[in-house]
Amino acid sequence: MTVRTSGRTGIAGVQIKELSQHADERRVFREIIRVTDEFFAEGFAQLSHATILPGVAVAWHVHKTQVDWWYVPLGALKLVLHDLRPDSPTYRQTEEYLLGPDYGHRVVKIPPGVAHGYKAIGGVTHLFYVTSKTYDPKEESRLPHDDPSIGYDWTAGPPIK
Repeated sequence: MTVRTSGRTGIAGVQIKELSQHADERRVFREIIRVTDEFFAEGFAQLSHATILPGVAVAWHVHKTQVDWWYVPLGALKLVLHDLRPDSPTYRQTEEYLLGPDYGHRVVKIPPGVAHGYKAIGGVTHLFYVTSKTYDPKEESRLPHDDPSIGYDWTAGPPIK
């Protein structure tokens, strides 16, 4: 499994937008998403913010039609994606992404049908996420964190190299 901190993604439909920032002695400015971004074509319905304590893991969520865009401005998060779309060329592929300022500033686009979960791997972590639909429990399904069909170990530490 590849841990991605930047660049390309392997799961079909997952996109990463690298962010640029403008800084001077007064401030740091970082634009996250524009309605005119091709990356954001599905559009805005809801903006949410989660504060996650160190070591906490939450998994697995899957959306039927909703697209998510995730951004971590503070802390560090390991985002794990698993493709559950039978018609996808990356069906059953799992990937990890490291998000947060230590890994560069980026937004990750998560398409429908891709299971996602996360673990806070730094201090207190802030996750901002935009969704293409407003919250609807019928839109979301959940799988156990230890689902054997995915086989991901949330307790494993980083590989020793």
